[in-house]
Amino acid sequence: MKWFTLFLFIGFAQPLHAQTGDEKIIHDLLERQTRDWNRGDIDAFMKGYWESDSLMFVGKNGATYGYQKTLNNYKKNYPDSTSMGKLRFNILEVRRLSATHYFVLGKWMLTRSIGDLSGHYTLLLKKIKGKWTIIADHSS
Repeated sequence: MKWFTLFLFIGFAQPLHAQTGDEKIIHDLLERQTRDWNRGDIDAFMKGYWESDSLMFVGKNGATYGYQKTLNNYKKNYPDSTSMGKLRFNILEVRRLSATHYFVLGKWMLTRSIGDLSGHYTLLLKKIKGKWTIIADHSS
């Protein structure tokens, strides 16, 4: 009976570890983006995004499509370390939608000498070539 109980525990624990592993990878991705941003490296920050014309970013001015357009907008809106400030993410929810998609809800905060900014974000991540990648970002 003891072996049967152990077998059941191990059998049911496996899927939880796989999901937790994906969630950890997503948390790590956002932590890496935070470090990149706080170093003033927008190019490195963007490595979390899908390098595709189909990348969608929705901000206060509406939807933007494409990796390069999103990168250009970040560089235009945050041209220096003063405007970039220091970024913090507060992840409120990470929800598995399927084996290849996750939804993330959170709050972002920029601490800046020229005035703090904050808002909320939702991300849609897709596993592409074995790597979790942001394919849609709605930040406001």
